[in-house]
Amino acid sequence: MENILELHQISKTFPKSNFTLDNLSFSIPYGSIMGFVGENGAGKTTTLGCILNTVAKDNGTVKLFGREMLDADTDMREKIGVVYDGDNFPVYWTAKQLSKVMEGLYTQWDDALFQNYLEIFHIPAGQKIKYYSKGMTMKLAIAAALSHHPQLLILDEATSGLDPVMRDEMLDVFLEFVQEEDHSILLSSHITSDLEKIADYITFIHNGKLIMTVSKNDLVYNYAVLRCKESQYLTLDPEDILAYRRRDFQIDVLVANGKEAERKYKGIVADHVSVDEIMLLLVKGEPI
Repeated sequence: MENILELHQISKTFPKSNFTLDNLSFSIPYGSIMGFVGENGAGKTTTLGCILNTVAKDNGTVKLFGREMLDADTDMREKIGVVYDGDNFPVYWTAKQLSKVMEGLYTQWDDALFQNYLEIFHIPAGQKIKYYSKGMTMKLAIAAALSHHPQLLILDEATSGLDPVMRDEMLDVFLEFVQEEDHSILLSSHITSDLEKIADYITFIHNGKLIMTVSKNDLVYNYAVLRCKESQYLTLDPEDILAYRRRDFQIDVLVANGKEAERKYKGIVADHVSVDEIMLLLVKGEPI
């Protein structure tokens, strides 16, 4: 099997909010990290719910480890570590109590590993969770997700609330996790600089629709933004344009190959840009 996770034509409509997750398809290879990017309300959390069967999808298939997961498939759930953006555990528990509960839920629960993470992350085991900072509760959730030896981590804004130093340390933990060839991570995040550091692939969604899935190396080394005057923009081949955005006296044009564009269009500057700017152009810009 090449992919640890496969989504094919996943749809989900919420009539009251008039939101539709529209035929979403992407896959994550074993041994890789995929960043999952989109604005608030784009459908990221709904997608994660469809993957985990906590949201009933209308159409499509989700395959984990090569097969669809049913409610009775506890063996598959054992292999998935999940961290949500928000409260993951009852706030009146302590980390010590949490370990006892998790030991009863997961056959592979490793209390020694959990205690090691508590020490590394400087989490007080005897203090009630309600007294933790947001960053500390997130670190606790990550420690718990890692301590039952999953193969797939599904992380919803797992680095939010962490200071830059702790975020960097956490990214190292994630990179170490995927050193095992049968491990992968799906990381939903607004902090695109984190994805630039560790992601192998990035999937962009907007208004419930897939914009694209692309390798991070392609984004960093090949994708570029052409800074055009109106007259220069009119000379561009529409097939080269992924999206464009008018800004005062300039038009920013997203292309998949900056070096090729510079050779093809003399006098136009091609800037390699961040994932943030690429996302803004894809979301706020105009497609061709």
